[in-house]
Amino acid sequence: MSIVATDLRLHRKSRLLEIRFDSGDVYQLSCEYLRVMSPSAEVRGHSPSQAVLQVGKESVNIDEIHPVGHYAVLLVFDDGHRTGIYSWDYLYELGSRKAEYWQRYLDQLTAAGHQRKETAA
Repeated sequence: MSIVATDLRLHRKSRLLEIRFDSGDVYQLSCEYLRVMSPSAEVRGHSPSQAVLQVGKESVNIDEIHPVGHYAVLLVFDDGHRTGIYSWDYLYELGSRKAEYWQRYLDQLTAAGHQRKETAA
């Protein structure tokens, strides 16, 4: 059985997308996190070896949110990225495993010789 998002609220100033699910869980995911974890082939590639590490996305924001059927949304980011379809299941996974996934991303940045620039919300 799939989980369903019941409410999405974009907080532009803080660059957070708040997502409520029918399970009662609520997650606040940064636009940066959503952008670097995009499910698009442009980011993930067609296999793990083709994944492209996303850098310099600290200030990215979401410009538009478009429903895709009853199972997902297309997020349009202000850096022009608009090809990832985020299913409710994937958004729930991103929320429930945020600490693990974010740390993995930070480790990948470090290993590649990049460092995040802290930004004021």
